[in-house]
Amino acid sequence: MTAYRARLTESDIRRLIKSDLEDERAAAAHKLCRSMDRMALDDAGREAAKKILAVLAADAAELVRRAVAVTLKASDVMPRETARRLAGDVDSVALPIINCSPAFSDDDLIEIVRAGTALRQVAVASRPRVPRDVATVLAAEGRREAVKALAANDNADLSEAALGMVIDRFSDAPEVISALAYRQVLPLSVTERLVVLASDAVREHLVTRHAVAPETAIQFAEFARERATVDLVDQARVVDDLAGFVAGLNSRRVLTPSLLLRALARGQIGLFEHALAELAGTPHHRAWLMVHDAGPLGLKAIYDRAGLPPRLFQAFRAGVDTWRALQAEGGDTGSAAFRQRMLERFLSQRPDAAREDLAYLLERLDRPAEDGWRGAVSAA
Repeated sequence: MTAYRARLTESDIRRLIKSDLEDERAAAAHKLCRSMDRMALDDAGREAAKKILAVLAADAAELVRRAVAVTLKASDVMPRETARRLAGDVDSVALPIINCSPAFSDDDLIEIVRAGTALRQVAVASRPRVPRDVATVLAAEGRREAVKALAANDNADLSEAALGMVIDRFSDAPEVISALAYRQVLPLSVTERLVVLASDAVREHLVTRHAVAPETAIQFAEFARERATVDLVDQARVVDDLAGFVAGLNSRRVLTPSLLLRALARGQIGLFEHALAELAGTPHHRAWLMVHDAGPLGLKAIYDRAGLPPRLFQAFRAGVDTWRALQAEGGDTGSAAFRQRMLERFLSQRPDAAREDLAYLLERLDRPAEDGWRGAVSAA
């Protein structure tokens, strides 16, 4: 106890041991626990701390036990046995420990999930890190509130199978579906299931934030106007296999001049290059060379071979020249700021494009720069 006495007054020790007043003992317990947490403990010190905490965790006063739980809720000083004891206490004591303590094993957390109330399940689901085995049990057995918290926790290690279980169990719970949809990373199979179940606003987020199969993207782009639709230009920015995505668009006959002009005007040079390669039946690297040929012939040759309309060539020429000029000025060509500058400069040239395409581009220009990431409009 010598090391602890150095940080505590004699009055603190007397209050902790002898006081009949709960608030005095709680204040002394808080001070002692804080001192333990801040000290570098050797093996002997940890053993002493273990014994002291066992005594405090058994104190008859809830206020004292809560002081221990709150002060050491995220500390590695807390022994596993004491953490387990506090986790079985009343909610005011148990929840801070369950939510934060690193002392628990995966089996401990699973036991809490299976035996606990909704509040305790939520505390587990909201931990700074939820291991895969624990997350799987929560997904399969947790109450709705807990599963919602789990879905909203990007530090919960949810497998594809566990995500599927959540959808199976709570497909009729909009709050759970929305929480899943806003996770930072989602497998393709889960995204496509959520797209069907989500509200319009959440669906728009899904199809612009996460890649979906070309067939799914096209399906939503062809929905009636009153339904949420997907902007295929936005979708192209989040797919991993752009060549496959473009091939899928072409197989469904939606790789149109209108789509390509909209993509180019919004800085999607990769989509434009792959589309020309697909339509012209030439490898992408060759299409890239012809698009970026500084002379007057390369772009025209690949454009004509792709079968695009001659009347729109000057608009495409202006788009490529604008992209190249902005690239030369520096900056991240994949950023929202670059896309916004590209669109502004392209439209300032009054390109000879279809009225509906100009209306689309002007509408995109009116949105804040990042709305293109979240919003979705029809692109067919």
